[in-house]
Amino acid sequence: QVQLVESGGGLVQAGGSLRLSCAASSSIGTFNAMEWYRETPGEHRDFIGSIDRSGSTSFADSVKGRFTISRDDAKNTVYLQMNSLKPEDSAVYYCNAWNILDNYWGQGTQVTVSS
Repeated sequence: QVQLVESGGGLVQAGGSLRLSCAASSSIGTFNAMEWYRETPGEHRDFIGSIDRSGSTSFADSVKGRFTISRDDAKNTVYLQMNSLKPEDSAVYYCNAWNILDNYWGQGTQVTVSS
């Protein structure tokens, strides 16, 4: 069983930045991709972006150009850098790791952007 632990959430003013971390309890190189999602109360958990083993990234249109994802395989950690934050970015952010056999989620970290 792999554990994913997100950190770095908090309260930030609109226009500010935060960097979220997702630390895995085992090698992230075993996963096809590491992904970030976010969820607001009463809404679906929405895809934000992903990074694959080669370091290629993809993003939802809503965050493209503002968010970046990076990985440090030596630390088994993935990062979500969020810039130019907007109040509508407020949500609980979740990390996900998957391969053809397994799918793991972290516990989430709250991000609140004040206007």
